[in-house]
Amino acid sequence: MNRKQYLHIVFLCFGLLMFSGTVLAKNLPTLVTVLVEQDTLQIDTTSVEKRHFENLKGIYTGEEFVYDRTVESSGWWTRFKLWLSAFLQKFFEMKGEGQSSELTDLVLKIGAVVIFLLVIFFVFKAVMNSEGKWVFGKGSDKNIFPVNDIEANIHVTDFKALIASAEAEQQYRLAIRYYYLWLLKDLTHAEIIEYDVEKTNSDYQNEITSKSIKDQFSYTSYLYNYIWYGEFDVNEIEFIKAKEAFIQFLKSIKA
Repeated sequence: MNRKQYLHIVFLCFGLLMFSGTVLAKNLPTLVTVLVEQDTLQIDTTSVEKRHFENLKGIYTGEEFVYDRTVESSGWWTRFKLWLSAFLQKFFEMKGEGQSSELTDLVLKIGAVVIFLLVIFFVFKAVMNSEGKWVFGKGSDKNIFPVNDIEANIHVTDFKALIASAEAEQQYRLAIRYYYLWLLKDLTHAEIIEYDVEKTNSDYQNEITSKSIKDQFSYTSYLYNYIWYGEFDVNEIEFIKAKEAFIQFLKSIKA
């Protein structure tokens, strides 16, 4: 390459450089405008106050801050549900835990309803069985005479009059109740038992030494429990049969 050719190349490069600079300078404002318009990010220049927290572990130690739980650290209800879910999954041979979990929730809901109904039933039954404390149903026919007062004063009570009144109004269950208290009165007067309001039929049964009297008392106690505490409707024929057993027993005591 001669000197003339070398100079041509230098001038060509210099010309291209000058042309590129001119084009760049001419289009630079447009390029900057486009870049600025595309950059919509807003810079927050607000000063930030640096805060310091101390003893965080000591503050967040309560039960509500425990997020990673195990079976041992869970409450008894959670452990029970997990056990029940595992039992149902194994019993019904379920493949997924989701199915056993849904079944567990269903079983618990049904169990809660059953328990609630049982509680209502037993409360209702207890109220219905309380003597003289219920104004509806069978319990309402027990209180022509204050039975509780009679129990505390059987030795001065005229049971013949009470039974006659109960029979006249066809209150046979109440009449059997009076026969039973009359029986306890005569057994006490005969010094066969010692009467106490708190005693049960079994207590009196154990106090009786005579086998014949013990057998009669066992049978009349059965009639009394069946008719009075069982709260079964007693018709006139059934009442007469039970009445005969009490009358025969009362006669044998006085003999």
